[in-house]
Amino acid sequence: MAIYFYTPGDEYGFLSNFAPYGVALADTYWPTVEHYYQAQKFPHAPAHQAKIAQVRTPKQAKALGWQRSIPLRPDWEAVKDGVMATALRQKFHTHASLGERLLATGDEVLIEAAPGDYYWGCGADGTGQNRLGQLLMAVRSDLRSTTAG
Repeated sequence: MAIYFYTPGDEYGFLSNFAPYGVALADTYWPTVEHYYQAQKFPHAPAHQAKIAQVRTPKQAKALGWQRSIPLRPDWEAVKDGVMATALRQKFHTHASLGERLLATGDEVLIEAAPGDYYWGCGADGTGQNRLGQLLMAVRSDLRSTTAG
């Protein structure tokens, strides 16, 4: 069986990057994982990063991250999975109750049911790479090994 997630208000919505669980990383508090992730596209533009950190919603953060008036860091494609993994680890370590909920998913496959995203999600037809789900399962595995000791 698999667990599909996408909308933050749903049963497994806490897995979403848009879920309202902030993280402190890089000397800044980010209201959501999405805020942090989008800002990391622009380490050469601290004012733009600060703007992303301050917007109210993850949707606004994503829109600022997709702006191309400021160029993406040249190594973005090479580092984006690592950036996401860092944010996810911080989210589930910061919010212990979320870590417990992630562990409670057992060995189920976690799938981001993002119809328009064939990289992070499964896409509209299920053929996407589901990188977010894969990274969440890796975080779950790490949590399991640290709590089992």
